[in-house]
Amino acid sequence: MSQAMQVSFDGPVGTVGATAVDTAVTDARPATEPPCTIRCSVHDDLAAIERDWRAFERIADCTVFQSFDWLSTWQRHIGSLKGVTPAIVIGRGEDGEPLFLFPLAVTAGGWVRRLTWLGAELCDYNGPLLAPDFSGRVDAARFARLWRDVLEAVRRRPGMRFDVVDLDKMQPMVGAQPNPFIGLGVLPNPNGAYLTRLTGDWEQFYAAKRSSSTRRRDRTKRKRLAEFGEVRFVNPQGADIAATLATLVEQKSKALAAMGVANIFARPGHRAFYDALATEPALRDLVHISRLDVGTTPAAVNLGLIFRGSYYHVLASYDGGEVSRFGPGAAHMHELLRYAIERGCGVFDFTIGDERYKQEWCDDRLTLLDHVSAATLRGVPAALRAQAIGRIKHRIKQTPTLWDVAEKVRALLGPLLRRLGR
Repeated sequence: MSQAMQVSFDGPVGTVGATAVDTAVTDARPATEPPCTIRCSVHDDLAAIERDWRAFERIADCTVFQSFDWLSTWQRHIGSLKGVTPAIVIGRGEDGEPLFLFPLAVTAGGWVRRLTWLGAELCDYNGPLLAPDFSGRVDAARFARLWRDVLEAVRRRPGMRFDVVDLDKMQPMVGAQPNPFIGLGVLPNPNGAYLTRLTGDWEQFYAAKRSSSTRRRDRTKRKRLAEFGEVRFVNPQGADIAATLATLVEQKSKALAAMGVANIFARPGHRAFYDALATEPALRDLVHISRLDVGTTPAAVNLGLIFRGSYYHVLASYDGGEVSRFGPGAAHMHELLRYAIERGCGVFDFTIGDERYKQEWCDDRLTLLDHVSAATLRGVPAALRAQAIGRIKHRIKQTPTLWDVAEKVRALLGPLLRRLGR
């Protein structure tokens, strides 16, 4: 089968304020088969494509981190402050229906500009939205050619020049389909990710996942927690949502400081981003805030996401006081799993990170993958440096002895560096 393609640029289209360019990609096939044409457009105005994006995400293979709500909220509160330019690529088949949506972005300023996934830093999983039949219509060779045309279309747009393509934290599969970006050449991300499939009711699931001795220890710890006051799982409502998120931020900030890790909530726009997720009425069905109260103490708090039958465990914290000795975080996790099951979720996704508690619950560990390549000569040193750093981080994080040393050094140096203002 021939893989030749013809590409034409029809010029700007779309509404005022949108930047789009149509690209007709025709795949030359044997005379017995009609040509397959994919029409692409590149957009920097999220509002202009909101309706199409929302409709497509309801049927496309994707994760919650490719949803319009998550990424538009990120761009509004963080991306706009950083000068990030969205570069959303939509490809449509002959019938005019979306075949894919690539939520890309170009970073602002600096000597080297990067093409990344939109919102990449706070997305636990990055990647495309794909129509369910995408892999049957676009094979690896066609995708490689399509991707080259997409890169060229993006870099020709005003303000979208880039030197490095930096696409990280990609899953090998997008839904039931192979991730086409993996064929571009990838390296393992330093972190893995974990998920478990939810079956039966909570008691059945719990018994299948935990031995009788472990369940007995869990009951003992819960009884010890109850000595400090009534243990209650709380789904806050109204103004209590914002107050609960504030508790999560306070607890998490203290925990990060103790580990020597920079406070994510201190970065420009980050606190406003999480506040918007938690409190905006339009996001109420997407975002789940909860806490485990022990008496009057909010002993553990979480922010999760619910999307198309999956619960995503995104942020969690716990009180560092005396109750912490009896596992409030573990007790809260039990309640979250119960809640997800009762909501009809089929998957509980612990998301990125290799914490031990995730490994204890999980069915699958996902190997996340990164693609880094130079788009210009200026980008070559930056791409090589990023690849080298990625390999080093992966080796350290996946070697228990090395990671243990790295955590101790980080905890020792982190507070010192912050005092020095670095």
